[in-house]
Amino acid sequence: MNRKKLLLFPAVAISSIVTAQITSVTVSGRVTTKDKTVLPYANIILKKEKDTAFIAGTFTNEEGRFSITGIKPDHYLLETSMAGYHLQKQPVFIGSLSEFLEIPTIELIPKKESETKIEEVVLSASKKNEIGNQLDKKTYSVADNISQSGGSVLQSMQNLPGITVQDGKVQLRGNDKVTVLIDGRQTALTGFGSQTGLDNIPSSSIDKIEIINNPSSKYDANGNAGIINIIMKKNKQNGWNGKIGFTAGLGSLWVRKENLPTIRPQYTLTPKINPSLSLNYRKNKINVFLQADNLYTETLNKNEFVTRTYDDGTIINSQLKRNRNTNFFTTKAGIDWNIDSQNTLTISGMYGSEKIIDRGDQPFFNGDRSQRLRLWQFLEDELKTTVMGTASYQHKFKEAGHLLNVGFNYTFHREDEKYFYDNYLPASTGTDAFKLLSDEQVYDFNVDYVKPLKYGRIETGIKLRSRSIPTNMNFIPGANSVLDVAAGGKADYKEFIPAVYGNYIFENEKWEAELGLRLEYVRIEYDVNLNHPTYKSDGYNYTQPFPNFRLAYKLNDHNKFSIFYNRRVDRPNEVDIRIFPKYDDAEIIKVGNPALRPQFTNSIELGYKYNWDNGYLYSALYHRFANGTITRISSTVPDSNLIYAIFQNAGKSYNTGLEAIWNQKVSEVYSFNINGNMYRNQINAFSVQNLYPKPNIFSADQQSAVSGNVKLNNIFHFSKGLNAQITAVYLAPDIIPQGRIKSRFSMDIGLKKAIQKGKGELFLNASDLLNTMVIKKNIQGMGFAYTSNDYYETQVVRLGYSYKF
Repeated sequence: MNRKKLLLFPAVAISSIVTAQITSVTVSGRVTTKDKTVLPYANIILKKEKDTAFIAGTFTNEEGRFSITGIKPDHYLLETSMAGYHLQKQPVFIGSLSEFLEIPTIELIPKKESETKIEEVVLSASKKNEIGNQLDKKTYSVADNISQSGGSVLQSMQNLPGITVQDGKVQLRGNDKVTVLIDGRQTALTGFGSQTGLDNIPSSSIDKIEIINNPSSKYDANGNAGIINIIMKKNKQNGWNGKIGFTAGLGSLWVRKENLPTIRPQYTLTPKINPSLSLNYRKNKINVFLQADNLYTETLNKNEFVTRTYDDGTIINSQLKRNRNTNFFTTKAGIDWNIDSQNTLTISGMYGSEKIIDRGDQPFFNGDRSQRLRLWQFLEDELKTTVMGTASYQHKFKEAGHLLNVGFNYTFHREDEKYFYDNYLPASTGTDAFKLLSDEQVYDFNVDYVKPLKYGRIETGIKLRSRSIPTNMNFIPGANSVLDVAAGGKADYKEFIPAVYGNYIFENEKWEAELGLRLEYVRIEYDVNLNHPTYKSDGYNYTQPFPNFRLAYKLNDHNKFSIFYNRRVDRPNEVDIRIFPKYDDAEIIKVGNPALRPQFTNSIELGYKYNWDNGYLYSALYHRFANGTITRISSTVPDSNLIYAIFQNAGKSYNTGLEAIWNQKVSEVYSFNINGNMYRNQINAFSVQNLYPKPNIFSADQQSAVSGNVKLNNIFHFSKGLNAQITAVYLAPDIIPQGRIKSRFSMDIGLKKAIQKGKGELFLNASDLLNTMVIKKNIQGMGFAYTSNDYYETQVVRLGYSYKF
């Protein structure tokens, strides 16, 4: 049962934060006479309002249009003049919510006429700072996260403010219902509506990571906790340029807890190797780019010691140890064609190949460990292949920032998985196997339109998705098989989602507002093997609105208040409803549920930002309430000690918390970030029926807990290009499905040195320096309870080098 986590704790931050707001604005407009005759070659000058210092100037073209780029947010005066006409002056306030500002048509008055007063034009902006000016987005540079350089994207994320990692999943504010995007799109690399593969994507291929707690209507409605957008590297400098890099690392430096008797050794001194290459060529209208990475790792992926106690007094001690070899190769290539000044076409492709070999051992002993009851050994051989093709077209209208974007994206993802099991019992031995083949195909088509206005902009668009996942599970039983062979067969998942959205953004010197609405139709069909002993074909459809709203007030240059509201959904992913039992743990069997339905969530947040010359304070008070909460329920059936973990809709849940980030530059050498998140999670009492393998009723009383996390990030900038980072993370005790997880603590450290006149870079880092990160859980089910301590690999030392050319 999922006791949804509720954050209320100070959390301390991480790698250096990159501004998420607009810092360079293009100002454009049109100059005419009062009778709308265009005025070419009119003189346009932009000056600072305070001291009338010259900033930029230009002339109108043959159509009377002008454009000035690279203007920083501030207060300005715009002067328009032409021989025979009166000089026109107007104040301009340039803001930071939009990259483009379209000034209403400027009408010059001939000198023979009386001067006409021109309406004031206001453009919005505020000072650069490290939290987005709308308080809805935080953007972090992966390169600045020195203490996790050379690892995976998941490892880079675990030091970011507001993010925690649990059981291989990222959480925002204590909630794992997060949608992960790559370059603004959902892909099979990170999962459609879920998060997969993050621990295998090398961070060397990533430029920035955006955290969006309150997405607007232009984003898919899935993911009630928010969105994480991974932005891959792409260079657009002229001529040939690029970057090469190589990282080597070593993990599991010593054995933290010895194996139980009679099993194979656990991995130690595990190697990590990551070469990377980035190339770019730009000339005239063509830009060609290539990014390639290969991440090879050996990892002690799991080392969990479990004690299960049943109501009849039976005690079982076990260990689940998994040695993993992974090789993940990914490459992205493409071409940008600037057809002319108004039209651009981009075609790109991505290929990923992930090979995983797991060798696992799971011995089971009696209460005093005097007798081995069973030994379960397995070999998993899995190959995941991803191919993605993208075509996008952009048309720029004559007004700066007036855009039409059209995109098409195709994704193919194959999951080819083979398991081989040896089951050693006191009186017999059996060998079983299964093969799973799943081919996922996704077609996405979208049209997006942006129109700048005098006080903001309008965004609107449509999106169409068609997704299919035929899956075939073939069980191959041996002697004395323990597999549920009848639960195999075929299943076919089909998803069809058209959506339309509209978003209006308004801004003046004091007020900001954003109002949006997304309307989605969803049709899900899941056709399963007719001979399945438990489950039948199922599906659902709905048409639902997903509104969002933001209102902000700028008290002055240092203080800003904001309020957010949005409604989002979490649709069950295909693996959540998959009908096949999974045996990677021999006695805790995970099974999907085709009857699982979406979880709808409403969120409200109050945000406040105070900034000063050398730092800022950001805080947010938030509350989420969900219907149809999705959680995994663990239960037993009569005459069996096996535990079956099955997804269910558990009813209503609540998540209320306070998040704060304090960033301070103390001196030219030292600065720090402190990020705190404290929350309370509650899930109401509920009762559900688990159908697999036999019907049984599970009931739970209301449960709640207060938890949170603290992250402290210390950054040092020494002389001669030497930088250092020390990050400490504390995670308070929290609730998990049907139980609790104990507190956790870790410390990371990193050094980075610029060499070769800034073109080269060396780094050395160590994660979980003190080797303190152990996952300890207590689970209470109906008829059983168990405790577990997982001593998986967390301590890794890495050394890396990169060179720009």
